[in-house]
Amino acid sequence: MIPDETRPDVRPDLPEPGGPVPRRRRLRRVVRWTGAVVVVLALAVSGLAVWSVRRGFPQYDGTLSLPGLTAPVTVFRDSYGVAQIYANSATDLFQAQGYITAQDRFWEMDYRRHLTSGRLAELFGPPLVRTDAFLRTLGWRRTAEQEWQRISPEARSHLRAYADGVNAWIAANGAAAASGAKSLEYTVLGLQNPGYTVEPWDPVDSLAWLKAMAWELLGNMDAEIDRSLLLAQGLSRRQIEQLYPPYPYAKNRAIVDTPGTPSRPLPARVWREAAPALDALRSLPLRTGEDTAGIGSNSWVVSGALTASGKPLLANDPHLAASLPGTWYQIGLQCSCAYNVQGFTMPGLPGVVTGRNERIAWGLTNLPADVSDLYLEKVEGERYFDGKAWRALDSRQEVIKVAGGEPVTITVRATRHGPLLSDRRADMLGVAARPPLDPSGRPVPSLTPGPLPSLDTGEPGVPTRAAEPYAVALRWTAFEPGRTMDALFGINKAANWTEFRAAATLFDEPAQNLVYADVDGHIGYQAPGRIPVRGKGDGSWPVPGWDSAYDWTGFIPFAELPTLYDPPDGVIVTANQAVAGASYPHVITTDWTYGYRGHRILDLIAERTARGKIGVADMRRMQSDNHNGGAAAVVPPLLAVPLNDGAVAKARDLLKGWDFQQSTESAAAAFYNATWRSLLARTFDELPQDRKAGNGDRWWEVVASLLKSPESPWWDDRHTGKRESMADILAAAMGEATAELTERLGPDPAAWRWGDLHTLMLRGYGPGQSGIAPVEWLFNRGPVPIAGGGDAVNSTSWSAAGGYDDVVFVPTMRMIVDLSDPDGSRWVLLAGTSGHAFHPNFDDQLELWRMGLDTPMRWTRKSVEAAAEHVLTLAPTSKG
Repeated sequence: MIPDETRPDVRPDLPEPGGPVPRRRRLRRVVRWTGAVVVVLALAVSGLAVWSVRRGFPQYDGTLSLPGLTAPVTVFRDSYGVAQIYANSATDLFQAQGYITAQDRFWEMDYRRHLTSGRLAELFGPPLVRTDAFLRTLGWRRTAEQEWQRISPEARSHLRAYADGVNAWIAANGAAAASGAKSLEYTVLGLQNPGYTVEPWDPVDSLAWLKAMAWELLGNMDAEIDRSLLLAQGLSRRQIEQLYPPYPYAKNRAIVDTPGTPSRPLPARVWREAAPALDALRSLPLRTGEDTAGIGSNSWVVSGALTASGKPLLANDPHLAASLPGTWYQIGLQCSCAYNVQGFTMPGLPGVVTGRNERIAWGLTNLPADVSDLYLEKVEGERYFDGKAWRALDSRQEVIKVAGGEPVTITVRATRHGPLLSDRRADMLGVAARPPLDPSGRPVPSLTPGPLPSLDTGEPGVPTRAAEPYAVALRWTAFEPGRTMDALFGINKAANWTEFRAAATLFDEPAQNLVYADVDGHIGYQAPGRIPVRGKGDGSWPVPGWDSAYDWTGFIPFAELPTLYDPPDGVIVTANQAVAGASYPHVITTDWTYGYRGHRILDLIAERTARGKIGVADMRRMQSDNHNGGAAAVVPPLLAVPLNDGAVAKARDLLKGWDFQQSTESAAAAFYNATWRSLLARTFDELPQDRKAGNGDRWWEVVASLLKSPESPWWDDRHTGKRESMADILAAAMGEATAELTERLGPDPAAWRWGDLHTLMLRGYGPGQSGIAPVEWLFNRGPVPIAGGGDAVNSTSWSAAGGYDDVVFVPTMRMIVDLSDPDGSRWVLLAGTSGHAFHPNFDDQLELWRMGLDTPMRWTRKSVEAAAEHVLTLAPTSKG
């Protein structure tokens, strides 16, 4: 994916276990693949297109040599291309995993490592310099290199073996991009950047992706910025609190049902002065700048007391940014060693992130812990004030290589709290091909704020910069090296709850909800991760960096993090709701999602158990539930509003008796969501254009509260010149929705369909966001109609500002593990296992995923061999 530098509110697709992450259109029209259109069309006309497309397809059958193996490795693939790898040792197993994953997904892996190291401009040229500068400021790669020294020798050995497998594949398929032997993306890249050569895979490349995962799940940083800017722009503290209501513990229970000194805003003057620096953070690459509530996931586990088999069932479906290929990769790993595991991993990571082994199963969802703080810093030149004295900023220079342009040197500066993100605002970076000049005409060597001469040369595109009162530094747990890779390997081979929890102690970031089940009938929950303890404040607002009272004093001890084991009711549900009740002694975050999905899953389990025992098919139906949890509060007031327009009244009749399900065929869902979108825009017209109301369950909670206050000032539309009531706004929203759907779908409300509005477009990394239609056609798929909506269990969130087809986050995979039957589990990917456009396994699971269906997750070798349509042997050879 190529971040669109013409739209500052975009970010690439970063994953969450249990990235992306981000807007569907966020990565368009950046790199102009000038020669690509002509060449691609020429290939199509000449008949060479088929050869060019198929050239990079992997070999699924026969025998291939893999240097370094100690014994042959067998790889079975079913009709969906899912690889089940059988080896004699852990080293052989992970080497084979690296090779097989590279066969299917190397372009994605290569793109991701350039992303995590801030080297996208080496692939795509000058438009990516700004993104690279930001990524260098975050320093993911630098932290990963430190992490390499912290992880265990065993983990380093497995990562080296994985890298050996990837590098064997690279050597076998040529390093030059223009050769096209690796995948079609390299053929297209070679037209724009013919000199690009693939580097060997480094084990640190794998570790760096963990930082990208953590960034995607960064908790409340966006909310922290938004609250501050809303206050600076004139909203009162009370108004802001209404937009960020407290978690409804009485209505939606916490995971562990058992928050510190709250932050207070600084004086209004400080927020006004800090607003430029804070506002700049909203336009940074890799952040959406919009409500990110759709990032989340569901996982739940039910004990054998509630199931037909008498053994636990576990379900998991992570909600991340949609992409093609998707975030996840299905795989089975079996050997004569401690690693016999199956599930979903991410290309570039050895082992399995979420899945099962012989004894246990586990799932992950985002624990939206507040693991970062923004510090306002008083900066003057190259120094900052720490509350007692002026200290020199830490600084380092980074050189960004640029395809088709000259290298760009930037300076990364940091305080004791962390890097200055505000240095990376758009007007402080030049374009590689034309760096800013000082008045003498010399290039400015370091593009950082401070007492530099004016950059106003009178030339178009050369910015003028003035000093600002404040800079903004980020402290984040992921800036500190951790041992999450050790945790993943430990979980992969855990045989019981004790070993599972021991591995979880090493799971530093991103903080996750871990659910557990085992073949002995036990179920459990553990919250791991480094979650800071603050000396003052609760993390909900940026804090003064010159006041040491706001510094972190440590992390919540693992023994004090929420946990559950075999709860009496036999049910554990995690859906990004509050982890612990209001009496919990530590602050995990003040910005939970509001628990509607979790509440709905609990209701579905209760409804099913009232009729009998739960089976795998029941879990599948729950995962595909399209119920809109916010509609119950809104529909009755809509039905009660007097209407004078017969067409609007006829449309509103769709809501009578509506069960709040949002299937693709639902006319009521189409009308309701169109009304909801208009309702948000009219009610919250006070909000700045770039901070409009979103579509997550926070807004359900806000609107439900306002519906109890018909005379609230929020109901008044400031643009009309009169004072509107709640009834006026509800009627106007339905009128606007009726007009919109009549124009788009025709005059008969009964013929309206939610799936005609709510569609998903899957876009490939890099060329799939090129802005060139013939090139995008090669790598993208869709649009396809999809059910669900924001914070339904089937959470296919869409942007209230962008539209119903601006689908941001979706369930990127679904998994159901049956602990009673090794071959009875089920799984499905968003698109397919293969990353090669036009390969049979590129998008062959998309329709299954769309319809809420899945495929067998076979475990036993007998079952795997019976279903195998391809068998590949990887044979050892000497490296010489």
